[in-house]
Amino acid sequence: MNVLVTGASGFVGKAVVAELLKHGHTVTAGSRSGRDVGGARGVALDVTDPGSVQRAVGQADPQAVVHLVGIIAEKGDQTFTRVHVDGTRHVLAATPRGARYVHMSALGAREDSASGYSSSKAQAEALVRASGLTWTVFQPSLIFGPGDDFFGRVLRELVSAAPIVPQIGDGRFPFRPVSVQDVAQAFALAAGSDLGAGQTLALTGPQEFTFRELLELELGALGRKKPIVPVPLFLMDLAVPLMQVLPSPPITRHQYAMLKEGNTAPNEPARTLFDLPMRRLPDDLPGLLRAAR
Repeated sequence: MNVLVTGASGFVGKAVVAELLKHGHTVTAGSRSGRDVGGARGVALDVTDPGSVQRAVGQADPQAVVHLVGIIAEKGDQTFTRVHVDGTRHVLAATPRGARYVHMSALGAREDSASGYSSSKAQAEALVRASGLTWTVFQPSLIFGPGDDFFGRVLRELVSAAPIVPQIGDGRFPFRPVSVQDVAQAFALAAGSDLGAGQTLALTGPQEFTFRELLELELGALGRKKPIVPVPLFLMDLAVPLMQVLPSPPITRHQYAMLKEGNTAPNEPARTLFDLPMRRLPDDLPGLLRAAR
C-alpha cells in the first residue's frame, strides 16, 4: 500500500515511517525539508500551503494518509490555528476520497480548553469527522522515547532552571505516558486496515504518575538532588504570563494550562484492538534522556 506520512521527519514521524516500512508498505515521507526518512522517499510538504500539500499527494499517489504534523508552541506565523486547523483542512482536501486517513490529535483535546494547543486539536478533529473519509483519530498522552520533547526538554528545563524545582500546585495532576513504539504500531496498523475506522481512540501507557512523581523521576534520572517546592496555583497564574517575555520561556501558557488539566485515560479499546504491548516507562530513564539531547 502507498502511504503518505506528514510530519515524517519528527520524533513520532520517524517511528511511524519505520513501522510502516516494517509492515511492507511503500512510504512517502512528507516534511518541510523534503528529505528522505529512514529509507522512505522524501517529498516537500508544508501543511500551511495547500499547493504544497496537493503536489506532495500527487507525487505519493497514496492509498492511505497518516497526518502527524503538530506544534507544541507557537512561533511567528506558525500558530496553532494555522498548523493544526488550517493544516488539517488542507490535508483532508487533498486526500483521495477512497484513501484511508489516520490523524494525530492529543489526549485532552476539546474546543473549550484553556490551552490553544488543545482547543485547536479539537477543531481539527471536527474537520476530520466531517470529511467523509474513512478516518481514525488517535489521542496520545505524553509520548516517551529517545528524542522525546516532554522528558527530554520540558521536564529537564523545569528541574534544571533553578536551585529548587517548582511544583505546580499540589502536584497531583495525573499522567499516563505512552511509548512512541506503541503509538507507531497503532498508526501503522490503522493505516493498513479498517481497524478503528470511524473511532477516536486514546493512546495511553500502563502506568499512571502524578506530576510530582514525574519530577522525582526526572531528578533521579539526571542525578540531581534539589528540593521540590510547591508553588500555589495563584502564584503560577501570575508568573507564567511574565515568563512569556523570555526568548525561550521554561513553560508556555498553553503548556501550563495542559499540565493543570492532567493527561490520563484508560488505554482500552486501543490496546486490545491493535494488540499493543503497552510498554512501561523504561528503568533506564537516564539513557532515554541522553538520547534526547
